[in-house]
Amino acid sequence: MPLEVDTCIIGAGPVGATLAAALAAGGVRTAVVDAAPLPPMEMPEFDGRAYAIALTSQRLLAAAGVWDRLPEAPCPILGIRVADGRPGERASPLSLHFDHAEVGEDPFGWMVEARALRVALNARLPALPGLSVFAPAEARVERGPEGATVRLSSGQDIHARLLVGAEGRNSPLRRQAGIPVTRLDYHCMGLVGAIAHDKPHHNVALEQFLPHGPFAQLPMNGIPGHPHVSAIVWTERTAVARAALAMDDAAYARQIMARMGDHLGAVRPIGRRWSYPLSAMHAARYTAERLALVGDAAHGIHPIAGQGLNLGFRDVAALAEMVIEAVNAGEDPGGAALLARYQAARRPDSLVMLGATHVLERLFTSRLPPLRIARRLGIAAVDRMPELKRFFARRAMGMGGVAGGLLGGQGLGRA
Repeated sequence: MPLEVDTCIIGAGPVGATLAAALAAGGVRTAVVDAAPLPPMEMPEFDGRAYAIALTSQRLLAAAGVWDRLPEAPCPILGIRVADGRPGERASPLSLHFDHAEVGEDPFGWMVEARALRVALNARLPALPGLSVFAPAEARVERGPEGATVRLSSGQDIHARLLVGAEGRNSPLRRQAGIPVTRLDYHCMGLVGAIAHDKPHHNVALEQFLPHGPFAQLPMNGIPGHPHVSAIVWTERTAVARAALAMDDAAYARQIMARMGDHLGAVRPIGRRWSYPLSAMHAARYTAERLALVGDAAHGIHPIAGQGLNLGFRDVAALAEMVIEAVNAGEDPGGAALLARYQAARRPDSLVMLGATHVLERLFTSRLPPLRIARRLGIAAVDRMPELKRFFARRAMGMGGVAGGLLGGQGLGRA
């Protein structure tokens, strides 16, 4: 028999799975489909990948019943240091320091291992009686004025009033809907991984702006054999990045220290090295008939501010609140009016973040001496302006004009 649901989500990555958990916890009949089986997404060993989860994103994950299922306590980010520099040189003394206590008691965010978040999501999804999970399963989708039909490779049909595309930057649902995309290639690569270091990080993150892009050191919990561990996100020209990936651990560590400095003592790469080309992407619209796009299916930004996943979680919060309200009121959760409200709520915020990260990337990668002097003086000036510092700190925590509802700590009925 066909399965009748209010919402069917295609894609069970962090954004899609969190949306499924939030909707089902709010009493919405939901199905989630992914081409990959869920258990193998739980990496059995430390692999170096981690997410920076902003305060508002943590509130969403808590409301969806995911946060409490993390297999270990995540590492809080209590401070952020921002500096301008060049590889091999000491960072400029004109730096900017953020302390979470200047904003409130909560941390700026938490570092969560990718495998830990997957474990928590996989533990939460089966516990929700209003949620059906189909993975692995290939899906063929038909949308019409009254709803969508999802035909799975298993032979199961799903009828949904709202279809959600959460399949990432190459979203097949977005292509099927004929939604055009604007892309910007930064001609750089992002290198992601983890390092062990001799000295404790004291829960302080570093954002070092370098000529070819930012280098971030993000505090993590220690692991067996390595009490002091941090994640790194390193932006570099493609040729240099590929050469670095081919280095042995000793040479790779020297390159890391040339960019990060020696404030944590000697460093050693641990886990795997990950890399991906850097680009920005934005969909011309986030909706079509009976369809909403979330996360990377709708937008992709430069990692300079570490807000890519958090931007997707803001999509989740907005859409979940609207759909839960509509279902509770007996209204159509996939109707044109709701989809128009979702796009109006999310597209401007995403465009602002896309523009801000692009401007930061251009500003801080310029090698012009006058501009280097100006940005260093600007960093130092912000450090001496408490109100402006608080503004930037609150934005880093996700607390802006979109921080109400689930992002503001509003709970959901738990199933």
